[in-house]
Amino acid sequence: MPTGLTVGFIVIILLIVVLLIMLVSNIKIVPQATVYVVERLGAYYATWETGLHFKVPFIDRVAKRVSMKEQVVDFKPQPVITRDNVTMQIDTVVFYQVTDAKMFTYGVERPLSAIENLSATTLRNIIGEMELDNTLTSRDVINTKITTILDTATDKWGIKVNRVELKNILPPREIQDAMEKQMKAERERREAILRAEGDKRSKILVAEGEKESAILRAQAVKAQKVMEAEGEAEAIMMVQKAYADSLKLLNEAAPTDKVLQIKGLEAFAKAADGKATKIIIPSEIQSLAGLATSFKEVLTDPQK
Repeated sequence: MPTGLTVGFIVIILLIVVLLIMLVSNIKIVPQATVYVVERLGAYYATWETGLHFKVPFIDRVAKRVSMKEQVVDFKPQPVITRDNVTMQIDTVVFYQVTDAKMFTYGVERPLSAIENLSATTLRNIIGEMELDNTLTSRDVINTKITTILDTATDKWGIKVNRVELKNILPPREIQDAMEKQMKAERERREAILRAEGDKRSKILVAEGEKESAILRAQAVKAQKVMEAEGEAEAIMMVQKAYADSLKLLNEAAPTDKVLQIKGLEAFAKAADGKATKIIIPSEIQSLAGLATSFKEVLTDPQK
């Protein structure tokens, strides 16, 4: 009996442990930005969002774990033909986000493959209506069109296409070579324009420098002449002032007639030293004998 009780006790303990393991294993914690699609007896039952949930053993199962984050998928290059029969390779990058986990789970088999095929078909249709030049210069227009079409088509799958970007547009090799030559010629043309503008600017700066230098030289010459003229004017003023002062002093001294006669003789002597061909002698000094006598008296008379 003790042995039977021991075995029964062990079995009970094992059953309890198994039940605890089953209970713990059926407790589900859904992380942030993730939802679980749960089926009960093979049919859709619920969508579990972030938090703690309990799954009924043997009845419920998690059919799919769906990320609600925005996702990016890079599709391989697709061959497309333009309206002017040029074949090129274009690869796309699709940014999408799941908005309905149930529709995403049951709406389409392999959603990414479906988006890739739909993207390739839409891209061929859009590029087929455009010529090569428009394709290379209208990338934004193509992105907008393909985004609108994909977003509408994937809405029933619980997917929202936020945007589609053309990653690379690769035309045929001969066209690439021609484009590279054209780009090289354009770069050389721009460089030539920049060099010409630089030379022009340099010549303008040199001309402006020469102009400013000439102006400065002219101003210096002008200043020198002004200073010389001011110096000459000042010298003349000083001579005139000295002459006026001498006359003033002479008037203040009240000179006699004999002194005035001597001054007149000095002025006559200065005039005689000049280049005049005719000299008119005043009547007052015509008598040289009288003038000499007067001069002698003046020299001998200290008071005069």
